[in-house]
Amino acid sequence: MIRRLPRGFTLVEVLISITVLGILIMLAMPSFGEWLQNQQLRAGAEGSLNGLQVARAEAIRRNALVQITFGPGTAWTVQEVLNTTPPITLGPVIQSRAKEEGSPNAVLVPTPADATTATFTALGATTANPDGTSRLTRLDIQNTMGGACQPAGPMRCLALLVQAGGSIKMCDPIVALPDARGC
Repeated sequence: MIRRLPRGFTLVEVLISITVLGILIMLAMPSFGEWLQNQQLRAGAEGSLNGLQVARAEAIRRNALVQITFGPGTAWTVQEVLNTTPPITLGPVIQSRAKEEGSPNAVLVPTPADATTATFTALGATTANPDGTSRLTRLDIQNTMGGACQPAGPMRCLALLVQAGGSIKMCDPIVALPDARGC
């Protein structure tokens, strides 16, 4: 007669394993939440940077004025300016991004405060908006759910600088210059 040893786990072993796993998950949850909010912030910043780069590249490619208009959240739309005399005529949408795409909690804070549009020339530089609205020079990307942006805080907010020559830079508004990450 062959004697077989019992296989598997006892109920006590399973309960202890589940308890240890639960404790580890509870310890990791706060940092995972902060990480997730920071990822949404970065996705919003990178999506907005992408839109600005698309608008600039399309202006150069089409040899025409192209504008990007930012909407709620991190939404944006890129369109060619067909007619610069009032009433301003815009072409069909070249590319757009919905606010829900990867960053539902990220919001854009423009500088100047009433600016929502940047217009690029055929040489890739920015110019005054044909409709007379304020030209967008900076976008601060913040997270509504993650708390305040601060050096030691949970959120590391980002900013996009749109220079008159057309260059676009993503930077950290908290880092001081001359550090390359600073604004």
